[in-house]
Amino acid sequence: MSREDLAARLNYSASLVAMVEGLRRVPQADFAARCDAALDTPGTFARLQKRLRELPFTESFRPFAAYEEAATSLRNFEHTLVPGLLQTPDYVQAILSSHPNTNEEDLDDRVTSRLSRQAILNRDNPPTLWAVMDEAVLHREVGAPKVMYDQLMHLADRSDRPNITLQVIPYSSGAHAGLQGAFVIADLDNAPSVVFLATATEGQTLEELSRVAKVAFLFDTLRSEALPRKASRDMIVRIAEEEWTR
Repeated sequence: MSREDLAARLNYSASLVAMVEGLRRVPQADFAARCDAALDTPGTFARLQKRLRELPFTESFRPFAAYEEAATSLRNFEHTLVPGLLQTPDYVQAILSSHPNTNEEDLDDRVTSRLSRQAILNRDNPPTLWAVMDEAVLHREVGAPKVMYDQLMHLADRSDRPNITLQVIPYSSGAHAGLQGAFVIADLDNAPSVVFLATATEGQTLEELSRVAKVAFLFDTLRSEALPRKASRDMIVRIAEEEWTR
């Protein structure tokens, strides 16, 4: 059955079917029910849709989660927080507990979900991770000083791994284009790269080649503003010792 044939049976647009197929849209319950009716699979798509809705990832991040897991390399820029793949449990807890209207059960699910993403760095064939951070990340207190000290020392430890490169853009670099927002580029085998943009409300997954190319160029620009790998590690340890041992 072609995409257009299915769309006609569902009474939905072919473009929406394509977005669901391409992990760019989480389907609504009605869409799933109509798939079950059209494909004679009673309850199958409804159960899958319910599982998707129950995932603790934010709806805007779900499409990118699959790309992150499949990536051979990840290029990440952060200007306010430690990259999610390098956050400690206490740091994650402090961030997510600050979100309004979050109950304890939801918080536990979201913490577990975020930490589970880090498993890709511990597998036998981990992706390479190149993370660039603004120096402000190292000074912003998230949780207690002990949380920050442990988090920065965790960064220093992870930066010693051969598949992880960590660089810091110092305050001395002044203003830079990365101050407008954080992003991640997932590079894939035999497929174009995909970008996730973090925004104030919802994130956005970009697949258009021209827009991905612009973000990749921005990452290269920011990387040129950053300290070398060893100097970045030295700065992280120095700030941990001088600022977060009080």
